[in-house]
Amino acid sequence: MVGVDATEAVVERGRHLTREEGLNDRVRFVHADACESGLPSDSADFVWSEDAWCYVADKPKLIAEAARIVRPGGVIAFTDWVEGPAGLTDSEAQRFLGMMTFANVEDIAGYVNLLSGSGCDVSVADNTGRFPSHIDLYLNMIEMQLTYDVLRTLGFRTDLLQTLSDGFRFLGDLSRAGKIAQARFVARRI
Repeated sequence: MVGVDATEAVVERGRHLTREEGLNDRVRFVHADACESGLPSDSADFVWSEDAWCYVADKPKLIAEAARIVRPGGVIAFTDWVEGPAGLTDSEAQRFLGMMTFANVEDIAGYVNLLSGSGCDVSVADNTGRFPSHIDLYLNMIEMQLTYDVLRTLGFRTDLLQTLSDGFRFLGDLSRAGKIAQARFVARRI
C-alpha cells in the first residue's frame, strides 16, 4: 500500500504510526502532490480517498492522475464533499469555500464526467445521505464532549470557539438544504 500526501507532517505521522503497528514493510508513504504523485503508471489495483479531494484545486488533473496510476480493470473509489443538488448561492459558496479552505468544490455529475473522461466506467456516484448527521455530531462533540480540547487547540480563545461552532451550524444548514453533501464514487478503469 502506498499513501500520498502533500503535507510532510502527515507523511511523517503516517510513517511513525506504520512503524508502531509493525506494518512498515507493507505500507509506505510518499510526500507528493496528488496530481503529480510520481507513482508508476498502471501500478495500482485501486486508488482510494476519503473526504480529501475537496482540498485539491485541479480536480481534472487529480482524476487523470488516479486513472493513470490504476491498472486497467482497477478501481478508483472515494468519498468527497460536493455541491449538492440544490446548489450554492455565490455568498454561500464563498463562505463555505473560505471556511473549509477549498479552492473549489465539484458536484456529483462533475466527478462522473471527469472519471468517464479519464477512461473509467462509473458504477456508483451517489449522495451518502450521512452528511447532516455527521455535521451535527461534530458540533455536539465540540460543544459538549471535547470543548476543553478544542479550546486548548484554539489557545483558549472563546471567540474562535464561537466562530467554529457557528461555522458548523452553517455547514449543517447547507447540508440539510441539499446544498452540500458527502458523495461516494466507485469507478473501474476500462
